[in-house]
Amino acid sequence: MRHWLVLPVAFAATLVVAAPAWAQRVSLADRVAALEARAGDTSANVDMLNQVNQLRQEILALRSQVEELQQQNEQLKSSNRSQYLDIDGRLNRLESGQGGGGGLELPDLSSAPAPAAGANAQAARGGRDAPAAAAPVAAAPADERAAYEQAFNALKNGQYTDSARLFQAFLQTYPQGSYAPNALYWLGESYYVTQNYARSQEQFLSLLQRYPQSDKAPGAMLKVGLSQYGLKDLDGAEATLADVGKQYPGTDAARTAADRLRAIQLSRLR
Repeated sequence: MRHWLVLPVAFAATLVVAAPAWAQRVSLADRVAALEARAGDTSANVDMLNQVNQLRQEILALRSQVEELQQQNEQLKSSNRSQYLDIDGRLNRLESGQGGGGGLELPDLSSAPAPAAGANAQAARGGRDAPAAAAPVAAAPADERAAYEQAFNALKNGQYTDSARLFQAFLQTYPQGSYAPNALYWLGESYYVTQNYARSQEQFLSLLQRYPQSDKAPGAMLKVGLSQYGLKDLDGAEATLADVGKQYPGTDAARTAADRLRAIQLSRLR
């Protein structure tokens, strides 16, 4: 009888001992799954960090490209200003009957001084083949010529602040000098090239008022219109540019004014 009682008790004890081992195996499986999940999260975090680092490198590269493009833009601006002065100077030489040439060079001041107020009427019409000083004009004093050359050389070399200061000093010293019209024109250019349109407009208007018969008058009126455009005065710019064609037909200034006038009118339609 006791023998049959011993077997059930022993079997029950075995189950009691085995139960914690099974439970422990289940717990270990859960822990392994949890660790694997954590490992997966860590891998994702590493990938994310790598992507962030890559984006940072790309941003740095883009910043470097932007800085390089800005430098190139400044160089282009400087180059465009120099080319503008070169072309404008060559046109002025052609209009004054001094022929072609290389870059922007000073005119032969001793043989062809700038016309003073009251020069011939043909030059007042701004014709390309009209000489700058058909009527006899007294040669400018050496000091006046040297002062004008100094200011003009500063303009040629891109020293616009210095050229403006020197042309102002020239006009104060020689307000009625032979080169006064040209000095007013290039003083306006010194301001125009640096986008100081208000002061640029003042100089060109002064030239037109004081020397309406100067060969610089057509270009001065054109620059008044362009200065108005730079100041966002579109109505004033349109009126002035239209007047250039009416007052100085057939000149380069009139053709340029017509082109700019059409561009302004088209921009208003957009």
